[in-house]
Amino acid sequence: MTQSLVLAPQLQQSLALLQAPTLELKALIEHEMEQNPVLEEVAVTDAEMREKSTDDDGEPSMPTDSAEEAAFDSASDGAAEKEAPEPVDNFQTEFEKLVQLDQEWRDHFSQTNVPIRQSSEEEERRQFMFDSLTAGTSLAEFLMEQVRDADLNDEQRALVETIIGNIDDYGYLKATVEEIAASTQAPVEKISEMLKVVQSFDPAGMGARDLRECLLLQLERVKQQDSLEYAIVKNFMDALGKRRIPEIARGTNHTVAEVQESLARIARLEPRPGRAFLPDTDQYVLPEVFVQKSGDDFSVSTNDEYIPHLRISNVYKDLMAQGENSSEVKNYIREKIRAGKFLIKSLHQRQQTILNIAKEIVKRQREFMGRGVSCLKPMTMAQVAEVVGVHETTVSRAVSGKYMQTPQGIFEMRFFFTAGLQTASGDGVSNTSVKDMIAEIFKNENAGKPLSDQEVVKMLVEKGITIARRTVAKYRDELSILPSNLRKVY
Repeated sequence: MTQSLVLAPQLQQSLALLQAPTLELKALIEHEMEQNPVLEEVAVTDAEMREKSTDDDGEPSMPTDSAEEAAFDSASDGAAEKEAPEPVDNFQTEFEKLVQLDQEWRDHFSQTNVPIRQSSEEEERRQFMFDSLTAGTSLAEFLMEQVRDADLNDEQRALVETIIGNIDDYGYLKATVEEIAASTQAPVEKISEMLKVVQSFDPAGMGARDLRECLLLQLERVKQQDSLEYAIVKNFMDALGKRRIPEIARGTNHTVAEVQESLARIARLEPRPGRAFLPDTDQYVLPEVFVQKSGDDFSVSTNDEYIPHLRISNVYKDLMAQGENSSEVKNYIREKIRAGKFLIKSLHQRQQTILNIAKEIVKRQREFMGRGVSCLKPMTMAQVAEVVGVHETTVSRAVSGKYMQTPQGIFEMRFFFTAGLQTASGDGVSNTSVKDMIAEIFKNENAGKPLSDQEVVKMLVEKGITIARRTVAKYRDELSILPSNLRKVY
């Protein structure tokens, strides 16, 4: 026998609703509506949403139906066992038909996967929609199309396909010629010959084994073998990476200005020729919270537009009030209504929790809302949880994957939770703010005399921020800024 913690299904549902972003939440609610026939969506106009977005105390609220819920509670607890007036419609017959239809459909879909029969016009429209869908071509597919157009025999085509299979998403060959030769039982010379075929494919630079070869292939494609750029890439790649411009100028017998012009042209080459075929990583987000400037203060509201407004169907409430229904029918309806009520209350609690957390974030980050990242203050989830009156893990779930639209732009809610450094005045300053300051310092430095990390430390100390040199170096690396000896421009 062992002891283990088991979350009740309702608690699991509440946690899932709290953690889900708006669009995912909408899908969860629609799924629940499909499973629970007593739930129905209320059509709410924009004017009604604005009217219901704040209660008497100015707090946003979800639409509730307390009078109807009270009526249900009294009916479901046995008060409706008394004689009730006969409704105008025969709800008993209607309910029996609904139950029978629901069961028939469940049986049907559990026994067969045959789709619903459609008219020829609907089927044609559906097929047209699928035929119209487009999918991006991968790098491997693009290269294989060129293989089919190339003048190759079967043996050559097989070797070329093997080489393509060893090219990564960025267009680089990840296996040596010797390794490919050993796996295909073909001579090394034959593999080298077929690699040249692959390197003639588009985009230029394909099949390179390192950055140097990739850049040389691109220059060769545009007949630049006699150019200064070609000589620099071929003979001074190490100095190029460290931007040792005087060394390159001496080695090529050119002036520093001519070398700098060539480096600018080299910078326009593509270091990752397969980049254009990478899958689209654009992320579209829907703000969960809106923060707007309101006079000298900031107003905070949740985004309720995409969340279905639910209520318990009156049809099933009336069915509970009928005395002639069997106990089995009443138990079924009672169970579904209670599940529906729990879902509605969980949604209300979710919105209220997110709103309370967002208000505390805005309260603590008031300066950020007005002035930007440089004024971001250190803040932990434990601090917010203590004020809101929830556990720290609840705050973590509530902000997970959710975004806040502020006067400074759209930010992930986790962005506002950062550690901090101590200032001379005893106040705290966010790590993100310090990093932003460091980026601004390097941006405005003299390119001919770049600042060292220690000099940046002194500049921050003058602003009242105590920071170690290694911390500045760490933030500089995170900002992808090279050390001072590699940033110097002659």
